[in-house]
Amino acid sequence: MVSKTFESLNDEKKARITAALLTEFSEHPLVDAQVARIVKQADIARGAFYKYFDDLTDAYQYSYRLALQDIHAQLRSTAAYDAAVYLDQVEQFVDQAQNSQYFGLIQRHFTDNADVLEQPDQARATQMTALAPNVWAASILSHETIKQIMLYPELKVQLLGQLQHALALMDKE
Repeated sequence: MVSKTFESLNDEKKARITAALLTEFSEHPLVDAQVARIVKQADIARGAFYKYFDDLTDAYQYSYRLALQDIHAQLRSTAAYDAAVYLDQVEQFVDQAQNSQYFGLIQRHFTDNADVLEQPDQARATQMTALAPNVWAASILSHETIKQIMLYPELKVQLLGQLQHALALMDKE
C-alpha cells in the first residue's frame, strides 16, 4: 500500500515519481520492471522508493489505480440498466484511455500484468450477484469490450458494434 510519506510529498516530487512509474510500467511488464530505472528517472534514492511503496507490485497497483480513477472520473454513472448509457460509457472510456498518457499502461496491463496480479475477488463477485441480470450482463460485456479494444484498437468499430447489438438484444428481454 502506498505510504503516507508518499502521499504527503510535494506535488512536484510526487508527479516526478508518478511519471517515472508510468513510463516503467508502460514500457515493461511487471515481471521485468526495475526499481533502478524508476529511481533514476524520478531522481530519488532507492531507499526512498521503498519508503513510498512496499515493492514494485505496490507501485504498479498505485499507477494502474490512478489511471483508472482519472479516466473513470470523467464518466457518468447509472444505477439502472440503459443500453445507450452502457455503450456511451464504453466509447467514452476507450476514447479517453486511447488519448491519455495511460494508454500504454492499460495495454500492458491486459497483455502482461492482469493475469499475474488479479486474484479471485469473492467480495466483488458477491456484489455482482446482487445486480439485476441485465445490469450484470451489460457490466461484464462492457468490461470485456474495453479489454478487447485496448488489446486490438484496430477492431474498435467492430467491437463497439457487437456490444451495441448485444445490448439491443438485452433491451428486448
